[in-house]
Amino acid sequence: MTRTTRGGGLDGDPSTGFLSEVKDAVSTRTALLVIGVLAVQLAFIASYIGAFHKPKPHEIPIAVTAPAAQITDQAVEQLRALPGKPLKPRAVKDEAEALSQIKNRDVDGALIVDPRAPGDRLLVASGAGASLSQALEEILGATEKAQKRTLTVTDVVPDDPGDARGLSSFYLVVGWCVGGYLCASALAISAGAKPANPARALIRLCVMLLYAIVAGLLGAVIAGPVLGALPGSVMALWGLGSLLVFAVGAITLAFQGIAGVVGIGLAILLVVVLGNPSAGGAYPYPLLPGFWRGIGPVLPPGAGTFAARSIAYFKGNGAGGPFLILAAWAVGAAAVTLVLSFLRQDKKALDDRLTEAATAPRRDPS
Repeated sequence: MTRTTRGGGLDGDPSTGFLSEVKDAVSTRTALLVIGVLAVQLAFIASYIGAFHKPKPHEIPIAVTAPAAQITDQAVEQLRALPGKPLKPRAVKDEAEALSQIKNRDVDGALIVDPRAPGDRLLVASGAGASLSQALEEILGATEKAQKRTLTVTDVVPDDPGDARGLSSFYLVVGWCVGGYLCASALAISAGAKPANPARALIRLCVMLLYAIVAGLLGAVIAGPVLGALPGSVMALWGLGSLLVFAVGAITLAFQGIAGVVGIGLAILLVVVLGNPSAGGAYPYPLLPGFWRGIGPVLPPGAGTFAARSIAYFKGNGAGGPFLILAAWAVGAAAVTLVLSFLRQDKKALDDRLTEAATAPRRDPS
């Protein structure tokens, strides 16, 4: 039985005190990591609440058409002059062109003006996000009411019955992103946070690619045929998922090559803290504050969400740009991972030569 010596340390050693025990239990490195975790946590709270606490429409692209060009131009100017610039109207030739632009994802809605009727018609696409179509209904409904006219709303690209509020694409993308950075973290931590050499880095990237192919397929099958949450091509979703998972995994490996274990936190900061609230899931880009609206399209979650909705509801229209963004992340991060491994190998070889030279026995000049 261990006794605590009066005035001694917590382990009974009189030569140690409470502060010494604290220093032994929590090293400086551990304390810095805990502070880092706190910073990521606070950034998470600030980012999510900052993005979602007060959605406000900003320059939602909308097509406008009327029987006469003069009436169309007049309607465009009226909508452009709305306080706060909630809409970004553009004149189109006719309803057919307006519908085509909606389905090509060039605009998020269309106002069909008919001065001969008691009201006008609004075309929306809830497949692009229910909150976005609702915002258009509210804005234009109030505008029509002020003019003592009615508004008839037609959903030309409705979300699927199994896809509540069009959020399944976002949740699928979040799942793929989580798998990407967790797999990469497991690969790196299992044998040290930094790649020891180019061969190990290349092996990890190859394993990451195989994982991404499997994860992309299974995610697409679960969201599509199994749960019936997303329509659209399973093959296209598979390709998107594989590219997204590999891109996020490669980003994580690159950050780990730069900062070691801390790189995992940097990957979470980029993908989760900044990427998820700006992805356009719950609130599409035109409803987000400026900072999140600006970064969302170029981060993996945002590019993935936009592409997934395009595949599910718009026959892939508009998905080309997001695919290129994800490909750039994947190629760039993989290149950084490999370059860092070569640099580290060269540095290790140089250190070994210097150590060998320093410890080699010196010859007697005589």
